[in-house]
Amino acid sequence: MLDYKLIEAMAMVAQEGGFDRAARALHLTQSAVSQRVKLLEEQTGQILLVRTSPPTLTDTGRQLLKHYRQVKRLEGDLFDRISSSFREDFSILPVGVNADSLTTWFFDAVRPFLDTERVVLDLSVDDQEQTHRLLKDGEVMGCVGDQAAAMQGCRVDYLGRMDYRLLASPGFSARWFPDGLTIDAIGRAPAVIFNRKDDLHNKLFRLAFGTVPAAIPAHFVPSSEKFVDLIASGLAYGMLPDLQSAKLLRDGRLVNLLPDHYVPVKLYWHCWNFRSELLERFTRALVAGARKVLHNRVD
Repeated sequence: MLDYKLIEAMAMVAQEGGFDRAARALHLTQSAVSQRVKLLEEQTGQILLVRTSPPTLTDTGRQLLKHYRQVKRLEGDLFDRISSSFREDFSILPVGVNADSLTTWFFDAVRPFLDTERVVLDLSVDDQEQTHRLLKDGEVMGCVGDQAAAMQGCRVDYLGRMDYRLLASPGFSARWFPDGLTIDAIGRAPAVIFNRKDDLHNKLFRLAFGTVPAAIPAHFVPSSEKFVDLIASGLAYGMLPDLQSAKLLRDGRLVNLLPDHYVPVKLYWHCWNFRSELLERFTRALVAGARKVLHNRVD
């Protein structure tokens, strides 16, 4: 029989990023939290937390975390049904979302849900190609990502499409690409890329040129807001979604470096496939809201 107080201690250490913070969140001493985690490891016969800074869960620890969060969500749904007196002030819903969605459409899509539900979101942000890892590891209950196939134990709903284009300021284009965009010029001009997992620019280069440059000088800026600021200020060129760049293009502050090419990114909502009324309501709100603003043809 699992002792959920022990699992809770492990979960809080992982969530808060350390034993001290977990102790404050649980209103316990650090020693008590450490003892609970140690006892859980003794009961399971496995190491669950690697004592790094911050601590990281092992594979077994991630499985226990996922199980614990599912049980807590089902428990919350049950209490909502049988008596409001059991209900906590707010339920916590851990969700993974890519940065561009968070900046552009995500909160508009879920606003009606947040207006009516006593829920706070615990958002983890990553590239759209990486958010699935958060769901697989049990760190979130659902995620927005670009994978079409449902993960094991999960359901998937199509949200729509974000189109990305290669943009720069007029001044930047005139300075670095006076003869148009070429592979040689790409190798000399400073680009901006979200992070080292971001491959959108290379996808566009393959579409336009059939190849990618061996290397390009690039700023790595993991912030959607600062990313667009760097491009609009004329310090770099880069890939931006239409939802974020349309007004800048209309105003003449940006130009399209490859007007005949763009990269479509199809987005999907993945979540645990188990009966949680709260998660189901959130899913319906998110899917409906996303389809109002995103291109929603599947092809």
